[in-house]
Amino acid sequence: MTVNEALRLIAGIMILLSLYLAVNISMNWLWFTVFIAVNLIQSSFTKWCLMMTILRKLGLQESRNCS
Repeated sequence: MTVNEALRLIAGIMILLSLYLAVNISMNWLWFTVFIAVNLIQSSFTKWCLMMTILRKLGLQESRNCS
């Protein structure tokens, strides 16, 4: 699994988890969804994401070439 694939997997799981918690525990969990979205948006502009740094340190490789 590459860094980009792992990042998408983690973001998707966290969004689903926060939505589940919002429905079953408290609507305040939607703020976690907002945090994830803002982090994804800022990383598109800054080209830096803390989770990608963590995944690289854990040994995941960068994206493979599509050719």
